[in-house]
Amino acid sequence: MGNLAIVTIIIIAANVIISYKGFDDYGFFDKYKFNVGAIKRGEQFRLFSSGFLHVNTQHLLFNMITLYFFANNVIAYVGSLKFIFIYVVSLVAGGLLSLYFHKDEYHYSAVGASGAVTGVLYAAILLNPDMSLFFFFIPVPIPGYVFGIGYLLYSIYGMKKRIGNIGHDAHFGGAIGGYVTTLVFVPYLFQINLTMVVVLALPIILLFVMKKLGKI
Repeated sequence: MGNLAIVTIIIIAANVIISYKGFDDYGFFDKYKFNVGAIKRGEQFRLFSSGFLHVNTQHLLFNMITLYFFANNVIAYVGSLKFIFIYVVSLVAGGLLSLYFHKDEYHYSAVGASGAVTGVLYAAILLNPDMSLFFFFIPVPIPGYVFGIGYLLYSIYGMKKRIGNIGHDAHFGGAIGGYVTTLVFVPYLFQINLTMVVVLALPIILLFVMKKLGKI
């Protein structure tokens, strides 16, 4: 994997510093978290700021470890500046999809870099769909595209059933942001791997079809 790019180090450091500030200062945490009512009152900055807050150290650690493993894969293809753009777009896209699905739940709140990190993960899979992913509970490697599709299908299920205290919609929105932005920056993917571009779009299409049909 090599050394971490400076941009990844900066993003991780910002998440750690801001999250730990939020751990100790509830007023700070409350002011910058994602909250539907506050955003509708004009505090749109929460769509961005909430992505640097976390509920606890475990939540922070999980997101930063995932970012650590996949950031360099994306940076190697698009460079640091475009990587920042993918990260930020994914972060905001996660918040926007959450706002879309919870627009009438004025007390709905959320925090975490999960949307941005999922966007980076989905970008990495799009750029290198045959990468192998390993998990402790599965003894064989999983192709990246299989994991990506499976993860988004699970997110749809999680959104429908409201499983756990998890922002499945933010994860999904982040994946959409990472997918679209990567294709904008690397359009030759349409030529060299159109099949995979289409396959990775299927869960995204499914989500909006289900929403249109009132199934979610």
